[in-house]
Amino acid sequence: MLLQKSLLVATLVSFVHCIPAASALYKRAALDDWIANETSTALAGILANAGYNGAKAYGANQGLLLASPSTTNPDYFFTWTRDSALVFKSLVDRFIATGDSNLQVEINDYISAQAKLQTVSNPSGSFSDGSGLGEPKYEPDGTAFTGDWGRPQRDGPALRATALIAYGRWLQSNGYSDAATNIVWPIVKNDLTYVAQYWNQTGFDLWEEVKGSSFFTTAAQHRALVEGSAFAASVGSSCASCDSQAPQALCLLQQYWNGQYIVSNINVNIARTGKDANSILSSLHTFDPSAGCDDTTFQPCSPRMLANHKAVTDSFRSVYSINSGIAASTGVAVGRYSEDVYYNGNPWYLATLAAAEQLYSALYQYNKAGSITITSTSLSFWKAIYSSAATGTYASGSSTYSALTSAMKTYADGYVAIVEKYTPSNGGLAEQFDRNNGAPLSAVDLTWSYAAFLTMSAARSNSVPASWGAASANKVPSACAASSATGSYTAATNTNWPSFPCTIATSVQQTFNVLTTTVPGQDIYVVGSISALGSWDTAKAIKLDAGRYRSDLPLWYGSVTLSAGTAFEYKYIRKEGSSVTWESDPNRSYTVPKTCRTSAAARDSWQG
Repeated sequence: MLLQKSLLVATLVSFVHCIPAASALYKRAALDDWIANETSTALAGILANAGYNGAKAYGANQGLLLASPSTTNPDYFFTWTRDSALVFKSLVDRFIATGDSNLQVEINDYISAQAKLQTVSNPSGSFSDGSGLGEPKYEPDGTAFTGDWGRPQRDGPALRATALIAYGRWLQSNGYSDAATNIVWPIVKNDLTYVAQYWNQTGFDLWEEVKGSSFFTTAAQHRALVEGSAFAASVGSSCASCDSQAPQALCLLQQYWNGQYIVSNINVNIARTGKDANSILSSLHTFDPSAGCDDTTFQPCSPRMLANHKAVTDSFRSVYSINSGIAASTGVAVGRYSEDVYYNGNPWYLATLAAAEQLYSALYQYNKAGSITITSTSLSFWKAIYSSAATGTYASGSSTYSALTSAMKTYADGYVAIVEKYTPSNGGLAEQFDRNNGAPLSAVDLTWSYAAFLTMSAARSNSVPASWGAASANKVPSACAASSATGSYTAATNTNWPSFPCTIATSVQQTFNVLTTTVPGQDIYVVGSISALGSWDTAKAIKLDAGRYRSDLPLWYGSVTLSAGTAFEYKYIRKEGSSVTWESDPNRSYTVPKTCRTSAAARDSWQG
C-alpha cells in the first residue's frame, strides 16, 4: 500500500505541474488571436490619420500624418516630426517585410512632404542655419505652428533620418538607386547636418515637458550619425561630421547610466527619480539584431537595459490601482514616469507595449547568440521572473536557458495582456487608459499607439529590422568633448518618384466629407444609387460623424468599403426626427479610384 500511495502522490504532483503550463499555453493562444485581430485595426488606424485620403484626416495635406484626430481635450490635430518619423519607420519596416504597395505609396508621400516641411520657417528658427528643423510640430496643412510650446525638440531630425535611410536602403537593393541618391539623400543630409551641429545642445524631451539632455534624444542622434555615415557612402557622398560627432554622442549616452538604471533626463533641475519609459522606448529604437547584448549601445538584452526595465516598470506597480495585486513576475500597466500628472498621470498604451517589445527583442538576441549571460547587474531582473536565476552563462541547449527564455516570453506577454484587457472592443487605441479602472483616456486613435502595437507584434514574431551598425560603433572615447560640427543646408526639391509596380486595390475605404451647418437634433447622412449607400432609401442611408464639427469647420464625415472602380451617384441628406431634407440637385457622381491606394476621400459642401 505504501508503494501505491507513493505512485499516486507522484502522479498527482505531475498532474498539478501540468496545469500552469496548460494554462499558459491557453493564454498564449488567446493572446495570439487578439494580436492577429488587432493588427488590421492598428494599421487601419494609422492610415486613417494620414492626409490626404485618411478617413479621419480631413484638412491634412498629402503625406502629413496626424498625431490623432482629436481636436479638443486634447488638441492633437497636428503633425509632429518625432511621431511621424517613428510611425513611418514602422511602416517602412512593414513594407520591406510584406511588400505592401499601398504602404509604399504612403511612404513616398511622407518623404515628399518632409522635403517641404524642412524649409518652413517657424518659432524654432529658419532653414538657413538649420535651427528650424528642431521645431516639434506643424499645422496639418504644413504651415508653421506659432503657439507656445516646448521647443526645440532635437530628436525629430535624427528619427526622420533613420526612417528615410531604411527606405533608401530598400531602394538601393531593389534597383532604384537613383531615387535613393536624388530624392532621399538630400533630405537625410539636412537632418544629419542638424544632428551633427546641435546634438550637444539642450532641448525638450520626447514628452515635451523637460528641457535638458534626454537619453532618448541622445540615443536617436548617435544612431542617426552612425548609419548616416554609411548611407552617405552608399550614395557616393560622405558625412565627415557624422564620423566626428558620433563617438562623442556615444560618450554622452553613457552619462545617463547611474549604476542601477538610466536617468532619462540629465542637466535639468526637476524633482524626479529619472525612471522613465523614455529609456525603454530608446532601447527599441537602438535595437540592432546584429549587435548582441551590448551595454554601451544599450541593446534590449544588455544587463543595463534589463536592470533598467525592472526599475522603470516596478516604479508603476504601486501607483496605479489597476496594478494592485499583480505579482512581481507578471507584467503591469506602464506609464511615462511615476510622478506624471498629465491627465492625472495614467498608463500609456505605447509605454506598456514598449515594455513587452524590449523583452521580445531581447529574446531574439539571446536566440541568435545561443546563450544568456546573467550578471550582477541583471540578476535582480532575472530573479523577479525566475526565482532560481543565478549569475553565469547558459547555453541554448541547457534546461536553464529554456526556463529563462520561457519565463521572459511569459513575462513579456503579460504586458501585452494588460493592453488587451484595457483595449475597447472596437480595437481603438487612445493615448492613455485610466489608472483606476482602465478606461481609455486623452487623445483617441493615437497614431503612435497603433505603431507601437505593430512594432511589438513584429518583435514578438521575430520580424526584425535591418542592422544599423551598432556592433562597430560601440567604442567610447576616453573623454567626452562638448563638440559640434557646423554644415550647410540645401532644400531638397526632387520628389519625382519612379514608377513602382504595385498591386491594384480591389476594395477601397471610401470616405465622405461634407461641410454643412447643423443644430442640435440634426444629423447628416449620405445616400446613393448603390446598395452600400442604401439604394436611395433614406432609411438605409449611412450616418456621418460630427466628432470634429466646429463653427468654423462644420464637418460631417464617414466611411464605407467599396469595390475599386465602382461608379455611383449620391447625395447628402439632413434628418431631424422623422423629417428628411435633401440637398439640392444635381446628384453627385463619383467613381471609386482604381489604384494602389486602399483609401480615397470625397470633399464636398452642402448643395443649396
